[in-house]
Amino acid sequence: MDIRAKPDLIFGQTGLADGRFQKPRAIAIDQKDQIFVLDKTGRVQMFDEFGKFIRGWRTPEIESGKPTGITIDVDGTVMVADTHYYRFLFYTTQGRRLEERTIGGSSGPDPGQFAFVTDIVRSPTGEYYCSEYGEFDRINKYSSDGQFIDRMGEHGTAPLQFSRPQSLAVDNDCLLWVADACNHRLQVIDWRDSKPRSVAVIGEQGKAPGQFQFPYGMILSKDGSVIVSEFENHRVQRLDRNGKSISIWGNAGRGPGELVWPWAIAEDSRNRVYVVDSGNNRVQRFRF
Repeated sequence: MDIRAKPDLIFGQTGLADGRFQKPRAIAIDQKDQIFVLDKTGRVQMFDEFGKFIRGWRTPEIESGKPTGITIDVDGTVMVADTHYYRFLFYTTQGRRLEERTIGGSSGPDPGQFAFVTDIVRSPTGEYYCSEYGEFDRINKYSSDGQFIDRMGEHGTAPLQFSRPQSLAVDNDCLLWVADACNHRLQVIDWRDSKPRSVAVIGEQGKAPGQFQFPYGMILSKDGSVIVSEFENHRVQRLDRNGKSISIWGNAGRGPGELVWPWAIAEDSRNRVYVVDSGNNRVQRFRF
């Protein structure tokens, strides 16, 4: 367990200028290793692989709350979970909003409506999975052209129930992985057919290896492992696909390799792991 792994890159600091952050909460990396970071000012900032600022833009409004999720679609489109406006926004990498592709936009229980949205991912078969929390803790399935298909889940602690599903991923077998953050666990779900089926529930609340404290960020690494950022444990944990802890790095602090409230993680084409060190208003990159 390498608690004090050293980053090979740190970028960002507190501020509102280009390249600075105010509580960054999400990160995504495209096929060109361009980095997109979303913070609580509603800014999407784009960086090169060396942490150099390229460009940025803002979500339409933040008066009701701030966005918490960002993902790159298979065509390179930037997708933003505009949390408190109950919608998913789509942008080109130049920052132009593709308004016709917006999913959602109103609060409610009906198909096409959401509570507070958190993340969106694309399945290899083309469907979108969209997560939400608050009044409804559930996952929604949409077609490749943005049409509602189905939804599943509710608030609770049983399999296929959730408490703030914050981060999503889909593996090569089209299994859906969910960072069930406030239940302090991961869920693996087979939703390839009309009825979802629980495949595995991984983890429980705690500080030991294999346990979690608010796993807000999760990625499926190209090396076959699962990497999780734990908001309240101030650390990142790598596990195998069965939930066995492989390594842990990070501890609470301000120095290199130390973390405060890590919200999200991403991996580039060279298997370098980027951690959104939210409480320190920066991004740290680690090689393993």
